[in-house]
Amino acid sequence: MIPTPHIGVSEQGIIAETVLLPGDPLRAKFIAETFLENPVQFNTVRNMFGYTGTYKGKKISVMGTGMGMPSIGIYSYELIHFYGVKNLIRIGSAGSIQEDVKVRDIVIGMSASTNSNFARQYDLPGTYAPNASWKLLKKATDVAKEKGINVTVGNVLSSDVFYDDNPDAWKKWAKMGVLAIEMEAAALYMNANRAGANALCILTISDSLVTHELTSAEERQTTFTQMMEIALELAE
Repeated sequence: MIPTPHIGVSEQGIIAETVLLPGDPLRAKFIAETFLENPVQFNTVRNMFGYTGTYKGKKISVMGTGMGMPSIGIYSYELIHFYGVKNLIRIGSAGSIQEDVKVRDIVIGMSASTNSNFARQYDLPGTYAPNASWKLLKKATDVAKEKGINVTVGNVLSSDVFYDDNPDAWKKWAKMGVLAIEMEAAALYMNANRAGANALCILTISDSLVTHELTSAEERQTTFTQMMEIALELAE
C-alpha cells in the first residue's frame, strides 16, 4: 500500500535501503544539503521532510521522524514494511544522566530501556529488552575509531515523558547504569527486531540532567555533525 498515509512515495526504489532518521525534519534537510550528493526530496507529508542522495557513491536516504515512540513507530514501520528499508539509523539528541557523559559526547544505544507500553502489542510472556543490530553497532564503533571520535556504548532510556511529574525519576535509571534519556530508540528497535531489519541509535548529548548544561535548538539542528558522519558511513 504505497503511498502510505505518512510517506508520499508511490514508487519502490526511491527510498534507499539505508535511512538516517533524525527526529527533527530540519536536521534531515541540513544533512541532505550538507552531506549528500544530488539530494532529491521524496517526502513533504506533514512537513516530515525526506531526501535521497548519495554519500561517497552509496545511495542513502534521510527523513525526519518527529518526537516520541508513537511517531517513530509509524515512520519506521512504513519504511520497513512498505518501502523495503533494511537499515534504520536514528541520529538524535539525548540528556545525560551520568556525570562522566558530557554535553556533546556521542552515545550509541546498545539497548534501550523504556517506560513505554509499546511492547504490549506483541503480547509477550515477560519483559522484552529492545536491542540494536550488532552489525550496525560494530560498524559504527569501527567507523568512530577510524575517525578518532570517542563514543560511549551502553543502555539508554526511551521515555514517553519529557516533563516528568517526578523531576528526580531519572536518578533511579542512572543507578542502573543507564547513560542518557531520549524518546524513540526502544520503538525503533522493537519494530526492526520484529521485522528482521537492522536498527541503531546514535545520540549526541544535548543537555545534562546532572550538571544542567544545555545546548540551543539551533546547535542541535546544525552542529551535531560527528554522529551524522558516523551514520552516513553505514550506507551499504
